[in-house]
Amino acid sequence: MTPAAGFIGLGAMGRGMARNLHRAGLLTSVWNRTPSVAAEVATELGVAAGRDPADLASRCDVVVMCVSADADVLEVVDAMLPGLRAGTVVVDCSTVSADTAREAARRLAARGADFLDAPVSGGVEGARDGKLAIMVGGPESALEHARPVLAAMGRAVTHFGPTGAGQAAKATNQIMCAGVIQAVAEAMAFAKAEGLPLDKLIDTLGQGAGSSWYFVHRAPNILRDSYPPGFRVRLHEKDLRICREMAARHGVQLPVIEMTLEHYRRLVEQGHGDEDISTIFRLKDELFAAGRATGGGKAR
Repeated sequence: MTPAAGFIGLGAMGRGMARNLHRAGLLTSVWNRTPSVAAEVATELGVAAGRDPADLASRCDVVVMCVSADADVLEVVDAMLPGLRAGTVVVDCSTVSADTAREAARRLAARGADFLDAPVSGGVEGARDGKLAIMVGGPESALEHARPVLAAMGRAVTHFGPTGAGQAAKATNQIMCAGVIQAVAEAMAFAKAEGLPLDKLIDTLGQGAGSSWYFVHRAPNILRDSYPPGFRVRLHEKDLRICREMAARHGVQLPVIEMTLEHYRRLVEQGHGDEDISTIFRLKDELFAAGRATGGGKAR
């Protein structure tokens, strides 16, 4: 049986994901904290705008949510509880802690509902194109029930283990992203200081061994000196704080996490917290400007 799906959280990622569920003929209802946003998307897609999370849940076999933070996840879960039917699967595509995922699962289990922590990677482009990588934790039976919904949003749907495993996989991804953005920003600041044509460099290195999804899709921001939010600094900062806490439980402090969090602190202080994470280039570019100012190199 084709599951009826609802979507909660129509931000930069959520809108694209909801549209893909609609294209697959699965979407029945949407809800957003700002009612005008839900009304706009509901009108666009020809689906219902839920009065509240409980109303949306009452219409659905699978509820997908994509919100910003741990507190938001638990708040939405509590709000949908009165409308949930036994056997409903709640799929959380937010990036939160594994502990929050386990607590959400506990609260839903009391109503006979299942929970999947299913954070995603692939940026707004992946959300728009239905090409997200989806990392799943939770019961396999719930995953099979929700699989048509997940398949409509992502090209890779992988089950990593029990509740919380999806969030652990996403934390791994966020640490990798931190390393990549640091490397790309430093390399591009170096190239700029060397006077290289950055447009040609991006085209060429995008086909080389050092390329990555991030480089291909975000290095052009550096060329344009414009950092529209694909993934905001504040959100990655929040994610890396989760990663820091998880690493600390192993008695470990990871240098990439610590360095990136320090850089994000400075960017937020400078007013760049709502820009894309590629804005970290600003700090690397400043290093070369400072070097020239102190006579360590010559301007070109």
